[in-house]
Amino acid sequence: MIRTKIIGAGHYVPENVVTNHDLAKLITTSDEWIRERSGIEERHFITPGVHNTTSMGTMAARMAIERANLKPEDIDFIIFATLSSDYYFPGPGVMLQRELGIKPTGALDVRNQCSGFIYGLSVADAYIRSGIYKNILLVGSETQSIALDMTDRGRNTAVLFGDGAGAVVLTATENENEGILSTHLYAEGEHADQLCLKMPGTGAHKMIYPEMMDSEDILPIMNGNFVFKNAIARMTEVVLEALAKNNLTTDDIDMLVPHQANLRITQMVQRQLRLPDERAYSNIAKYGNTTAATIPICLSELWEQGRIKPGQLYALVAFGSGFTWGSVLLRW
Repeated sequence: MIRTKIIGAGHYVPENVVTNHDLAKLITTSDEWIRERSGIEERHFITPGVHNTTSMGTMAARMAIERANLKPEDIDFIIFATLSSDYYFPGPGVMLQRELGIKPTGALDVRNQCSGFIYGLSVADAYIRSGIYKNILLVGSETQSIALDMTDRGRNTAVLFGDGAGAVVLTATENENEGILSTHLYAEGEHADQLCLKMPGTGAHKMIYPEMMDSEDILPIMNGNFVFKNAIARMTEVVLEALAKNNLTTDDIDMLVPHQANLRITQMVQRQLRLPDERAYSNIAKYGNTTAATIPICLSELWEQGRIKPGQLYALVAFGSGFTWGSVLLRW
């Protein structure tokens, strides 16, 4: 029986650190206000012209490939998750392929926002289990700072997001005691307008037109309380579903790695699952919400800290725009 396992993880964040105090100089907010509502203390922003979504993804990918003891030419397939592609089209998967010098192979772009990495893991797992590919590179990378409204009009979302990238290399294993046990994906389009960005897009029958610059539809829309409640409920449910599928309980989880959207969401999910602090990973204080990059950045940090041990059970879970959500249960 073929399973899928992670054999390398890497990440990159820009050197430019933006603290809550820095944001308070631009918009009406404060360090205390941001930390109390989100747990965020600082985030990293790119320097325009120096880095972008593809370049950050490339650096994270190189680290993951090196840690996997592979070379770029060993990669059979690329999956790139992002909401902030450098071009409207093509997507960043082919850009990453070009930057890494990988021979012609498949490159798939995943547009599931905060759930993008989980969806990408599920796709990679299916490909590897089927025997179609052996070594898959999965990247989550986001450049969000240049699209944030740094005025009081956009402060509720501007304080939440950061830039960064994470990557993992996945490969096939016949060891039934390691690898991805199961993946679980869901979507509920009924609530799509509760967390979205409407423009630019074809909904107005024009991609770009002068009047759109004065429209609030060019800014992210987020019904914070509604998203908060749904995130807690859905993330808890889908972790429990994964455990039940594999005849496991929360006592078996060695580490919960949730999407880093809000520290309060992580704490509530952790409480619902009755997990102590040492079994739930959080780095949102340092990076903010890097959307599709949050979970792979967490995995890369755990990797370099030497905290990942063979046989440990990891529960990865995310919730985001769509609404979309999902979980992955894996054993190292």
